[in-house]
Amino acid sequence: MVQESGRGRPRSESARASVLHAVDDLLGEVGYAALTMKGIAERAGVSRQTVYRWWSNKAEVLYEASVIDARQELAVPLTGVPRDDLRAYLDALTGFLAHSHAGAAYRALLGEAQHDADVAALLASGDVLGESAAAVVAPLLETVGDDLPPEQVAALLIGPVFFSLLSGRGPESVDTKKQVEQFLRALAAD
Repeated sequence: MVQESGRGRPRSESARASVLHAVDDLLGEVGYAALTMKGIAERAGVSRQTVYRWWSNKAEVLYEASVIDARQELAVPLTGVPRDDLRAYLDALTGFLAHSHAGAAYRALLGEAQHDADVAALLASGDVLGESAAAVVAPLLETVGDDLPPEQVAALLIGPVFFSLLSGRGPESVDTKKQVEQFLRALAAD
């Protein structure tokens, strides 16, 4: 399958998939600092020119791989029972941030964004965590009639888990049942 990229040659989906898998694998093996476009190309079995044709730098490759995987890993089937849906989402988020290759990529990009304005802009271009959380809280907002924007309500939901895991506490420190109850109380107090 070939997809047009808008510039240069048509994009080979098999080469793209190889690059995205390679960046995930290499991040786990060598870490973000040692990750290079050359290494990604070699691992993917494509030329550096192929990689540079579609991505300007390693952060862009890593971001795309992370977003694709995050959308899959954080998409929880909604049951219509808000407590269950919220808890399923927080469990998925905890697993994503603590155990997933895509979560490791996302965390690496967050760290890099603290001192690289281009990486910060890349992350700001799309909020995959906020989008996934908003999908879970949207049905709840219809029933509680909250005036807060869905993005802000999503931040209230994911913030405690996000902070706990990104500040070095392990996934065992996250009590998703308790987090859901606190979140629902916060919405009710509004």
